[in-house]
Amino acid sequence: MLATGLQSDCSRGEYDAGKEVYRILIVEDEPRISAFMEKGLTRAGFSTSVVSDGNAALDTIFREKFDLLLLDLGLPGINGRDILREVRLAGMDLIVIVVTACSIDPQSNKMIYSYADDVVTKPFLMRDLIERVQSFLQHA
Repeated sequence: MLATGLQSDCSRGEYDAGKEVYRILIVEDEPRISAFMEKGLTRAGFSTSVVSDGNAALDTIFREKFDLLLLDLGLPGINGRDILREVRLAGMDLIVIVVTACSIDPQSNKMIYSYADDVVTKPFLMRDLIERVQSFLQHA
């Protein structure tokens, strides 16, 4: 399940058009957080796209191919819970990691835990997020 993208080495400004990389969609409405995730994941060798609202997220998810989705729950427009539900009801083979500032109780949020592959609580360390992303993609 590898989406084709261009590998970029940001430190040298080089592109390797022959190397396939995993594509990650970051859905986050806080610009500082989305920039932080995008920078860290790009440096780790992933191809990233960012959208900041739920409507754009659903459109992008159903229009383009991604290997993994990093999804905030509190979004303008369609909220992250509804996006998660739509992705799963559509039967999409997409790894979804929910990234949220809210503490999520597994008992009261069974839908999130049954539909999401993982949940990461903000704040988080970039290296921890990268490790989780790599782990899920290696086992996909």
